[in-house]
Amino acid sequence: MISTGKFAYEPKDDEAEKASNSYVMSLAALTAGLPLPIINLIATFFFFIANRKGTYFVRWHCTQALLSQFSLLFINSFGFWWTTAILFGSEPITNRYFSYLITAFIFNLAEFITTIYTAVHTRKGIHVSWWFYGRLTDLLCHPKTEIPKKLF
Repeated sequence: MISTGKFAYEPKDDEAEKASNSYVMSLAALTAGLPLPIINLIATFFFFIANRKGTYFVRWHCTQALLSQFSLLFINSFGFWWTTAILFGSEPITNRYFSYLITAFIFNLAEFITTIYTAVHTRKGIHVSWWFYGRLTDLLCHPKTEIPKKLF
């Protein structure tokens, strides 16, 4: 699910800190905007915009953090609006709703743990590439890279 290794070059300490902060940004936004799923994506997006002209290491990790938040937006938004429909509408509480909440919780917990792990290792200058997001980030950060036959 996660692979660690050497980057193309040895990142400097300030680069490692900025790259690590891209993951910490999503965690900080999580606590501030817990009820609204888009807050995490907006915070990570602005951090990405602020560092888009940074070094390759920083850009790469900002992009990976942004992609992970983007995919979680769909999972969390669906759960948010389903809950809103139950609280303020005529939607009944069903087993499907609880199943979805449990699944969304598992995805969020896995992303939370992975984000902490990645932030700590990236701060040490260790390159951490997530399954699926890492290859997609490679494509986005290196436009001349050929599309791999297998993204997974």
